[in-house]
Amino acid sequence: QGALADSGGGSVQAGDSLRLSCRGSGRSFSTDVMGWFRQAPGKEREFVASISWNGAKTYYADSVKGRFTISRDISENAAYLEMNSLKPEDTAVYYCAASRVQSRVTVSYDYWGQGTQVTVSS
Repeated sequence: QGALADSGGGSVQAGDSLRLSCRGSGRSFSTDVMGWFRQAPGKEREFVASISWNGAKTYYADSVKGRFTISRDISENAAYLEMNSLKPEDTAVYYCAASRVQSRVTVSYDYWGQGTQVTVSS
């Protein structure tokens, strides 16, 4: 039995940067795909980025490509999302998640963090 805890959200201005962290506990997530999703008010949860178990492959939503970078540290049982050039439309609750397979859909992910709020003002 394991759990994920995400953190690092906050309120920033457009153009600013934030780094989200996701720490696993209870078991090793070293062989899992780690992903980040986000959910804005009134919208469905959407894929943001994912990273393979060894960090060799990364995937991004078109809306964040070139601005966000996903990474992981197996020794820390952690994953990160570096967000640069933030825009107001990036405002959402961000969730980290773990899956046994590479996927952009929420149902593929077995473990979820509690979410961390990111608010970007113009």
